[in-house]
Amino acid sequence: MANRIQLQPSGHDFESKEGENILESALEHGVAFPYGCQNGFCGACKAKVVSGDYEYQDEYKPQPLTEDELADGMVICCKAEAKSDLTVAVEVVKGAEEIKVHNMPTKVVKIEKLADDVVRLYLKTPEDESMQFLAGQYIEILMEDKRRAFSIANAPHNNEEIELHIRLVEGGYFTPHVFNEMTEKEILRIEGPLGGFYLREDSRNDIVMIAGGTGFAPIKGIIEHAIELGKKNMIHLYWGVRGQKDIYLRELAEQWVAEHENIKFVPVLSNADEGWEGRSGYVHEAVFEDFYDLSGRDVYVAGPPVMVNACREACTKRKLPEKRFYSDSFEIAGATEGK
Repeated sequence: MANRIQLQPSGHDFESKEGENILESALEHGVAFPYGCQNGFCGACKAKVVSGDYEYQDEYKPQPLTEDELADGMVICCKAEAKSDLTVAVEVVKGAEEIKVHNMPTKVVKIEKLADDVVRLYLKTPEDESMQFLAGQYIEILMEDKRRAFSIANAPHNNEEIELHIRLVEGGYFTPHVFNEMTEKEILRIEGPLGGFYLREDSRNDIVMIAGGTGFAPIKGIIEHAIELGKKNMIHLYWGVRGQKDIYLRELAEQWVAEHENIKFVPVLSNADEGWEGRSGYVHEAVFEDFYDLSGRDVYVAGPPVMVNACREACTKRKLPEKRFYSDSFEIAGATEGK
């Protein structure tokens, strides 16, 4: 039997299936519910049950709560299961500054080649420690004396693993190892989540998303999160690459378009293949051929610094307020190899 859970003051309303705890149900529906360990130890997911009945799973005892908190109706949501419709008071996460940055080991569980020079890496966090993040943020992989930044490509509701898209940088310090030597079960230490590039969930503006190369990674996470939230804003995705083979998840983007009326996808090739009938040139030029006035939209840009800077300048000329330009610049040279 399923029960409804309503959150105050955010107004989120979602279904909780039998056997799910409150936190699991919230995350499954794309809600940025605060949490930490997900094992009932840290207390980060505590919230107040305003009305309704619940039970703790596995004979759990809420040790992180004080006597005053217990008397006030506070519960540990990663261990509490709804036994009726519930109203829960909790402040959902609204910004990156509200999320704890973790330093933890992760295990490589899958390496998948997406293109000649792009692999998809899946990292598993420890069983007793998880990492909350916002769609579009990034992590840093820590080595002896260096660190490399890579955007998280999955959405928060699908957080069992961390998905990264890694492009080979010849002569780089880390990416040649990924392509030539890395094996499953290798341990990588990471720090994250980091960055202010994430979906602004409260905005009702139509969205223009511009990705350059593996800048598609954080854009993918943001779009999947928007879909999970049921957002109806128009989303115009422009993905700039060199040739057709570099559109390494084209089928996924086309699936979004087929399944959601509010999503449009335009691939743009800077070095168009013979016979290519789509858009060609620089991706930002294609965008600004289609949009002259951006005053009522939000713009998200992820990719090489030159592209990001060109987009910023062009957006200013097209009446986009600076506060609605969100960017993630992918530095890939020398000491900043990554993303």
